[in-house]
Amino acid sequence: MRDHGGNLDAAIATFGAGEWLDLSTGINPMAYPLPVITDKAWQILPTRAGQGLFVKNVAQYLQTEAEIVSFSGAQGAIQAMPFLIDKGQARILGPTYNEHLAAFLAAGWSAVEVSDFEMLSGADLAVVVNPNNPTGSLICPDTLLALSEKVGTLVVDESFIDTCPEMSLCRSDLPRNVVVLRSFGKFFGLAGVRLGWAVARGTLAQKLKDRAGPWPVSGPAIEIATAALQDQEWHRKTRARLACHAGRMDKLAKSAGWELVGGTDLFRTYETPNSTLAQEHLANDHIWTRIFPYSSRWIRLGLPETSRFGRLEDSFRALSAQI
Repeated sequence: MRDHGGNLDAAIATFGAGEWLDLSTGINPMAYPLPVITDKAWQILPTRAGQGLFVKNVAQYLQTEAEIVSFSGAQGAIQAMPFLIDKGQARILGPTYNEHLAAFLAAGWSAVEVSDFEMLSGADLAVVVNPNNPTGSLICPDTLLALSEKVGTLVVDESFIDTCPEMSLCRSDLPRNVVVLRSFGKFFGLAGVRLGWAVARGTLAQKLKDRAGPWPVSGPAIEIATAALQDQEWHRKTRARLACHAGRMDKLAKSAGWELVGGTDLFRTYETPNSTLAQEHLANDHIWTRIFPYSSRWIRLGLPETSRFGRLEDSFRALSAQI
């Protein structure tokens, strides 16, 4: 397994069992309330008509006219990307989510991370995570559309874009050499549903369908996601709450002398004097965070539930007193 957040077992092994506050992922901690799932969803395979209606609901949420292919999370779609075109040179804008590079290397591609957006030009396939994880950097749709004319195929991972949907490339007239990846679990706080989508047109869309197979989404996942995608009032309130909590987190970090690197309204990344020591301080209070093998100073925190912010504030108060 590559290094990821959500590895609470590692925290427990080092810092002991107890009531942990896991902030090592960017998953919304206040999940969409689960609807009642019908018996039929468990007992039969999803019908073609039912899957078609589900895709229409997804399209309405994403505000796209392109074709939508469901996968087991955005991760399932990432695993499919190396098989859409002939092997060549893949360039991934980094530092970013490490599974993109790993997927192409495992499939026998020549693949590298590049630090400059302009270095993506000329690649057989380019990957941009937008907003980026962990920096939160955001590239406007027009810039990405211009890049699509300079590469063979462009993959844009929008797993964290639900808090700023107006920046999604799905809303554009998607070129036929572009694939957009979306995640259900992060914004809706239901990562265990294992649901994500790839959005594309033409040949790429057909190849995605061939990779996904006839029943890419379970019946229960369809019913849960359908309710969640249609609940616009929940979307509005959740975006407002997450934005408020992100600001609250930034104030805590500033009190400890940390500087904001960037982030989204689902996670924040800060520069610290020493990220290992910062993680250890919080872990001693049973608060788990994410640090990165390529930086000795960066630390990323997801957002806690409203009712658990006080616990985080207590730990930061002790940290601030050490400055």
